Amino acid sequence: MNYINNYSVMLNQKQIKELEDAYLAPYAMKSFNTRGRVYKETEHTYRSCYQRDRDRIIHSAAFRRLEYKTQVFVNHEGDYYRTRLTHTIEVAQIARTIASSLRLNVDLTEAIALAHDLGHTPFGHSGEEALNELLSKHGGFNHNLQGLRVVDYLEERYPDFPGLNLSWEVREGIVKHSSAFDTAVKIKGLAPLELPTLETQVVDIADEIAYDNHDLDDGLTSGLINEKDLESLPVWDKINEDISKKYAKIKQNKKRYLAIRSLIDIQVTDLIKETERNINSLKIKSCSDVKRADKKVVSFSKRIQELRKPLRAFLMERLYHHYRVIRMSTKAKRFILELFKVYIEKPKQLPPETQKRIAADGVMRAVCDYIAGMTDRYALDEYKKLFDPYEKV
Repeated sequence: MNYINNYSVMLNQKQIKELEDAYLAPYAMKSFNTRGRVYKETEHTYRSCYQRDRDRIIHSAAFRRLEYKTQVFVNHEGDYYRTRLTHTIEVAQIARTIASSLRLNVDLTEAIALAHDLGHTPFGHSGEEALNELLSKHGGFNHNLQGLRVVDYLEERYPDFPGLNLSWEVREGIVKHSSAFDTAVKIKGLAPLELPTLETQVVDIADEIAYDNHDLDDGLTSGLINEKDLESLPVWDKINEDISKKYAKIKQNKKRYLAIRSLIDIQVTDLIKETERNINSLKIKSCSDVKRADKKVVSFSKRIQELRKPLRAFLMERLYHHYRVIRMSTKAKRFILELFKVYIEKPKQLPPETQKRIAADGVMRAVCDYIAGMTDRYALDEYKKLFDPYEKV
């Protein structure tokens, strides 16, 4: 039956299965092949398990807090910079495009993309580095592991189970997420020796594409990066040359937007084509083939990998190592270190719900959870309350 063109049909689980069988590639992860949830549930009548996961993630407190968690620029530095939330939405949009073109499960891809940063601390990677140092003798801190902890335990929304009780595949996607800024972790019960699904692999690369391009955009907006300096990058120079030929009198702000958009499009197009080649050359016919492959299937071509290297080196030198960014990062670490020290010395300063977790999790991990869940703004407010003698507590 053609459900797409029959608007009188309301999809149910049986029809969702038929649609996935008809339209998804054989190596896509189909919702009815899920390994299930930790706590048994009757699935929703009109949503697949991955659609349900996506909705649970969007409605979670941790997802809402991403709006006020930042990456390179601290929240109060300016309203126009990307936050974890805007970054997450951009990753989901790019990942959906790639997954759709490859006939993968778009719902699973989107759920993983929306969840991939839930474990991040306030103040970007500097916050994570601070917590990792503080917990070096207590298991350390990894935001992928923290993300799993958020969805499995820390979110409190349902009466029948802790956390969000997400499907096995979304949870696997969270802990196996890897990129230039993220390290996959091995968890017993989540197939530590297997490669992740293609949907997870797509999110990994979509994250890198979003990072590079929005950090470049934010760097230009902030003035920390000079657009003239980008002319040394062959890929940027070529894109701008093509735009100037097509739009002779284009304004600079529009030219920059088109250049960033073109840069994303070049990478996404290459990724789709190269991944298709990999699927064929590795003879990928099923999800099992993906997991047993000797390398990741989703990848750029060597040509694009080489073109991306100068851009990433440029961002590392001119943006991430810019003295103002180093100042922001160092200041943020001091906030985290001082808050942690105060809470550890006198845990009764913590909110009652956090104090209750100390018995089960230990004071170090309970304090870590509390700080990791803060937004930039909340952490700064806490710092003022605890250290400014004129601030109300």
